[in-house]
Amino acid sequence: MIEAKNIIKTFKNGPIETQVLKGIDLIVNDGEFIAIMGRSGAGKSTLMYQMSLLDHPTSGAIYIDGKDATALTSHERSRLRLVTFGYVFQDYALLPELTALENVVVPLLMQGMSEKDAAARALRALQRVGLHERPGNLPSQLSGGEQQRVSIARAIAHEPTVLFADEPTANLDRESSDAIMEIFKELHGRGQTIIMVTHEDEYGTLANRIIRLDDGRIVSS
Repeated sequence: MIEAKNIIKTFKNGPIETQVLKGIDLIVNDGEFIAIMGRSGAGKSTLMYQMSLLDHPTSGAIYIDGKDATALTSHERSRLRLVTFGYVFQDYALLPELTALENVVVPLLMQGMSEKDAAARALRALQRVGLHERPGNLPSQLSGGEQQRVSIARAIAHEPTVLFADEPTANLDRESSDAIMEIFKELHGRGQTIIMVTHEDEYGTLANRIIRLDDGRIVSS
């Protein structure tokens, strides 16, 4: 489904260049639940950002279903992200002035769905994460765990091919973190492909494959 070939990512700060990814080769198969793990600064989130097309590698290529995504135009990449992928971030990335339902509806409308169909899909997604009784709540009226569940509902409402999650439990307490991981397990059980960055071993072991990075290289898979 996704193939990374010799991915190198270098960041520049004035005359200083830092190579964060140093030639990554990785294949993600349909239906896998992959945890990308490693110490802080190993390149975990940077790798996920390349594979999810949120960033562009310095060199190398990302293939999505056999097509070189790094050769796409900016508009084509944006459309691919919107339609094919779902994203969950550690800071939830919810729009504070919109309700839980509206936060889930917005990307569906961006895909061209009618308001009626988008609202129905959004409600179903909220139901899947256990928040169907709180569609009218603003993010400020929800706990951190509930906000993350809204984020997951938004990510899965359009039934993405791949769900990307960057440290989805980083800002949550133990109970909320366990609840989020139960949702991920349920999604994977239904066949959802998931790529998750985490530094927490207990959650990484829930995946069916762990990719460990160190100093910008894969050291085990």
